[in-house]
Amino acid sequence: MIVHSTEDELVGERTDIKRGQAESAGAPQALELRHLRYFAAVADAGSFTHAAERMFIAQPTLSQQIRRLEEIVGAPLLQRRRQGLRLTEAGLVLLEASRAVLSLVDREVNRTRQAAGLGRPRLRVIVPTGLPDALAVEAASALRSAAAAADVDIAWLETPLDAEFSLIRQRRADAGLGWLTDRPEALPAPLDVMSLGDFEPDVWIPPAHPAARRGTISLDELACVDVIHGPRRLDAGSAGGEPALRVHRSPAAASLPMALAFAATADRPTAVLTGPGVTTGSQPGLIRLPRAMVCQDMVLIRLEHRPLTATAAVVWNGDLPRPLQQVLFDAADGISPSVPAWMGEYEPAVIGR
Repeated sequence: MIVHSTEDELVGERTDIKRGQAESAGAPQALELRHLRYFAAVADAGSFTHAAERMFIAQPTLSQQIRRLEEIVGAPLLQRRRQGLRLTEAGLVLLEASRAVLSLVDREVNRTRQAAGLGRPRLRVIVPTGLPDALAVEAASALRSAAAAADVDIAWLETPLDAEFSLIRQRRADAGLGWLTDRPEALPAPLDVMSLGDFEPDVWIPPAHPAARRGTISLDELACVDVIHGPRRLDAGSAGGEPALRVHRSPAAASLPMALAFAATADRPTAVLTGPGVTTGSQPGLIRLPRAMVCQDMVLIRLEHRPLTATAAVVWNGDLPRPLQQVLFDAADGISPSVPAWMGEYEPAVIGR
């Protein structure tokens, strides 16, 4: 790939030459925002090549700027290894500081533009894949309505969100939906959180299983049969008892009907387990599969004592401007996800009565 130097790069290179001459004369070296932006881009991309492509600059220019940044700091920031780049201890410290500074600068520039009537405040929200459909739809609708009422733009980010909400802590996003793996008060500063409710996975078992008539099954009983994940895999928020299960990741799990059909016709007793997808307390029922797919039914039941229940929450940076936090408050208050729409497709009927 050939990358042509832009006029700004050429100006920057000439400035670097002049600065180098000044530094050789004893003048102090100056840290610039572009150094921090380039450094954060390299750290995020994991390579100079990918970072240069994302920043639309020539790779030699990017490498030169990172070397200058290391000269200014007085310590190496990156280690070049066969597996890729790795941040040094000094690099980790500077990366966290860089993200904080860049986020603050961007926010204040936006505020300045808003004061001049040139733009609206923006809220960057992560909506990761794998959330229950009902929750994702309800949350997106509530956020959009609350933002419109407050004259705020929303930028949707569809990217994975880990249990530590790292992207929000690093100020690469303002807020996000996710699963809590600890008490809300245990989240590190500056994160704030509002719970959206408890969700539990669905469990389907063959009708011949003794638990089918009870409508519930214990985790120990579930561990005695083969288990197929449904279309949603259990994630960090709900994997408390999963190690005890013999879990199969079949291609059939890409679709719920396929997973149910596969389990219903398996040689061994097989259950289907999804990630947390329905609000805690929903009634069990009988799932009638299309006859063209299988000639048997699978029974929808619940786990006893709810060992895999997960708490969904909206999490945000506590140092957000108050108007943006108010949008999140208003949206969270309006979110009340119901039973997923797909249940109606299979005409569930309550059993065991």
